[in-house]
Amino acid sequence: MTAQDRDFGAADQGQGATEEPVAGPVSRGGSVDRAPTPAPEGDDGVEEALALVGTRPAPAHRNHDASAPGQEAPSRGRHRGTPWEEARALASRAGRAGVLRTRRDPLPASLGRVLATPLIALVDLPSFDTSAMDGWAVAGPGPWTAASGGSGILAGREGAKTLADGAAVRIATGARVPPGATAVIRSEYARSDRAGRLHALRPVVHGQDIRPRGQECRSGDQLLPAGTLVTPAVLGLAAAAGCDELLTVVRPRVEVLVLGDELLTEGLPRDGLIRDALGPMIGPWLRAVGAEVTGTRRIGDDPDALRRAVTASDADLVITTGGTAAGPVDHVHPMLDKVGAELLVDGVAVRPGHPMLLAGLAPGRYLVGLPGNPLAAVSGLLTLAEPLLRQRSGQTTPPPYRASLRDEVHGHPQDTRLVPVVHRGDRVVPLHFSGPAMLRGIAAAHGLAVVPPGGGRPGDELEILDLPWPPSSEGCFT
Repeated sequence: MTAQDRDFGAADQGQGATEEPVAGPVSRGGSVDRAPTPAPEGDDGVEEALALVGTRPAPAHRNHDASAPGQEAPSRGRHRGTPWEEARALASRAGRAGVLRTRRDPLPASLGRVLATPLIALVDLPSFDTSAMDGWAVAGPGPWTAASGGSGILAGREGAKTLADGAAVRIATGARVPPGATAVIRSEYARSDRAGRLHALRPVVHGQDIRPRGQECRSGDQLLPAGTLVTPAVLGLAAAAGCDELLTVVRPRVEVLVLGDELLTEGLPRDGLIRDALGPMIGPWLRAVGAEVTGTRRIGDDPDALRRAVTASDADLVITTGGTAAGPVDHVHPMLDKVGAELLVDGVAVRPGHPMLLAGLAPGRYLVGLPGNPLAAVSGLLTLAEPLLRQRSGQTTPPPYRASLRDEVHGHPQDTRLVPVVHRGDRVVPLHFSGPAMLRGIAAAHGLAVVPPGGGRPGDELEILDLPWPPSSEGCFT
């Protein structure tokens, strides 16, 4: 595991953590559903996922488009594959199957996971009347007799005695307002005369600059629903509400297997060898959508090594890169056949990324095979891996949205296209460098437009898939 792996995964390393069943509803897709229930023994969602497509696929070695006797059978990669929207829905459904693993951890270790149960306030916020400003606590109408000497009432100190009508005392921000006080006057809005009496420079409203007990919430109030991502702000709210621990959904474990003899891990391409672009990219991408990446391994074009790596892995999801087509060193399909895997998606009608696949390895364990071309692999991540992992990590699925095209974008005659785009006002602009072997476009993109067969014209509204991080620039190559 690299240093980067350790940094990104640190939130899952809570000490003394215990796993618990989900004790309440988990929000999915913006609504609150009941928690997923176990599938029948030996199934764990495979049959449920297959029901979405309405048929069980043949074994991995099947011939996709059977030819007439005596004719040459088409290659595996030439069939059209599962429609893109159907493939995404099937992957999401597979991720929903089974019971989510949960764990109760101290607040810092819960960062980056999602709440398995609603966040409930354990105290009133604030838990007593507090001063919102540095100034004077006053009782009744002025002018007031100001208490002399001392530093007044400070935050964290025991409450002062009851303030008599017509009296004033200095008070710090966050300090407990004394009984009898009717308002707080900011320091800059008050002055004292020679007789030591305090005068307000502005009209004083009853209750001004006092935060009353329970202003933000009352003990027992639900602050956030299950399914909420635990951000730094959520940690702060939980602490303020009296929580020391949170029950969160455990991140699904993912192992990445980068396949190919032609890949270099450093230096310049040479002698027919190329740099591995997917190894550095996929792990952080998966963490951004809720996974705990246990490691990224590189395996040459060795079918036995691939089979051993897949069967020995204890990850909930194995990601492979390359080897999903039908070439002489494309070993993923034969390996899946040998280990008895069940193909749920074998090719998707999308460009780039047509030869991606999703297979069930065992109850609760899956494999997503990504194409080896970089942008095609991104297409596979968005189509199959991300929907499955969001569900397995208990996250709400981002609601789809549409945006208008500024420029024409070409489409495939039959398949969906995923095209990198940037936002320009209320429109999106397709980027150049959108070929399957290119990453230059996606590195500058704000998202990917879902282009239907036939393409899109200026003004057409297309679905947009956001990337799992905020845009860092205005994009380029437009």
